[in-house]
Amino acid sequence: MSISPEKILKGYRVTEKAANLQATANQYTFEVDDNASATEVAQAVEKFFKVKVKRVNIVNVKGKVKVSRTRRATVGIKGAMKKAIVTLDAGQSIQLV
Repeated sequence: MSISPEKILKGYRVTEKAANLQATANQYTFEVDDNASATEVAQAVEKFFKVKVKRVNIVNVKGKVKVSRTRRATVGIKGAMKKAIVTLDAGQSIQLV
Protein backbone atom coordinates (compact mmCIF):
# COMPACT_ATOMS: atom_id res chain seq x y z
CA MET A 1 0.00 0.00 0.00
CA SER A 2 1.26 3.45 -0.80
CA ILE A 3 -0.78 5.15 1.96
CA SER A 4 -0.85 3.96 5.55
CA PRO A 5 -4.23 2.46 6.55
CA GLU A 6 -4.61 5.00 9.37
CA LYS A 7 -4.68 7.88 6.89
CA ILE A 8 -7.04 6.32 4.33
CA LEU A 9 -10.31 6.59 6.29
CA LYS A 10 -11.03 10.20 7.22
CA GLY A 11 -14.52 9.75 8.63
CA TYR A 12 -18.00 8.31 8.32
CA ARG A 13 -20.55 10.22 6.20
CA VAL A 14 -23.76 10.84 8.14
CA THR A 15 -26.47 11.67 5.61
CA GLU A 16 -29.99 10.49 4.94
CA LYS A 17 -28.88 8.55 1.88
CA ALA A 18 -26.04 6.89 3.81
CA ALA A 19 -28.46 5.86 6.57
CA ASN A 20 -30.83 4.32 3.99
CA LEU A 21 -27.97 2.41 2.35
CA GLN A 22 -26.88 1.10 5.73
CA ALA A 23 -30.36 -0.08 6.66
CA THR A 24 -31.36 -1.64 3.34
CA ALA A 25 -28.23 -2.73 1.47
CA ASN A 26 -25.62 -3.21 4.25
CA GLN A 27 -23.50 -0.41 2.74
CA TYR A 28 -21.47 2.15 4.68
CA THR A 29 -20.21 5.48 3.37
CA PHE A 30 -16.79 6.85 4.34
CA GLU A 31 -14.82 9.93 3.39
CA VAL A 32 -11.40 8.72 2.24
CA ASP A 33 -8.03 10.13 1.24
CA ASP A 34 -7.86 11.63 -2.26
CA ASN A 35 -5.12 9.21 -3.37
CA ALA A 36 -6.70 6.02 -1.97
CA SER A 37 -7.73 3.19 -4.27
CA ALA A 38 -10.65 0.80 -3.78
CA THR A 39 -8.41 -2.06 -2.68
CA GLU A 40 -6.66 0.16 -0.13
CA VAL A 41 -10.03 1.27 1.27
CA ALA A 42 -11.19 -2.35 1.52
CA GLN A 43 -8.05 -3.37 3.39
CA ALA A 44 -8.33 -0.40 5.78
CA VAL A 45 -12.00 -1.15 6.59
CA GLU A 46 -11.23 -4.83 7.15
CA LYS A 47 -8.33 -3.93 9.43
CA PHE A 48 -10.13 -1.35 11.59
CA PHE A 49 -13.60 -2.87 11.86
CA LYS A 50 -12.76 -6.60 11.58
CA VAL A 51 -15.38 -7.27 8.90
CA LYS A 52 -15.32 -8.86 5.44
CA VAL A 53 -15.73 -6.34 2.60
CA LYS A 54 -17.61 -7.54 -0.47
CA ARG A 55 -17.25 -4.48 -2.74
CA VAL A 56 -16.04 -0.86 -2.70
CA ASN A 57 -17.35 1.91 -4.96
CA ILE A 58 -15.40 5.18 -5.13
CA VAL A 59 -17.06 8.53 -5.91
CA ASN A 60 -15.19 11.79 -6.48
CA VAL A 61 -17.44 14.60 -5.27
CA LYS A 62 -16.67 17.92 -6.92
CA GLY A 63 -16.59 21.03 -4.78
CA LYS A 64 -19.05 23.86 -5.15
CA VAL A 65 -17.75 27.20 -6.40
CA LYS A 66 -18.47 29.93 -3.89
CA VAL A 67 -18.12 33.68 -4.45
CA SER A 68 -17.29 35.88 -1.49
CA ARG A 69 -20.08 38.21 -0.38
CA THR A 70 -17.73 41.05 0.44
CA ARG A 71 -15.32 40.82 -2.49
CA ARG A 72 -16.87 39.90 -5.81
CA ALA A 73 -13.56 38.79 -7.34
CA THR A 74 -12.79 36.25 -4.59
CA VAL A 75 -13.77 32.74 -5.65
CA GLY A 76 -13.21 29.54 -3.69
CA ILE A 77 -14.13 25.88 -3.87
CA LYS A 78 -15.83 24.17 -0.93
CA GLY A 79 -16.62 20.58 -0.19
CA ALA A 80 -14.50 18.65 -2.68
CA MET A 81 -13.86 15.12 -1.41
CA LYS A 82 -13.56 11.48 -2.29
CA LYS A 83 -16.01 9.06 -0.73
CA ALA A 84 -16.21 5.30 -0.68
CA ILE A 85 -19.36 3.23 -0.45
CA VAL A 86 -18.37 -0.06 1.18
CA THR A 87 -20.61 -3.12 0.81
CA LEU A 88 -20.17 -5.79 3.48
CA ASP A 89 -20.86 -9.51 3.25
CA ALA A 90 -24.19 -10.80 4.54
CA GLY A 91 -24.32 -10.99 8.32
CA GLN A 92 -21.53 -8.41 8.78
CA SER A 93 -22.09 -4.99 10.34
CA ILE A 94 -20.11 -2.04 11.66
CA GLN A 95 -21.02 -0.50 15.01
CA LEU A 96 -20.74 3.27 14.55
CA VAL A 97 -21.28 5.31 17.68
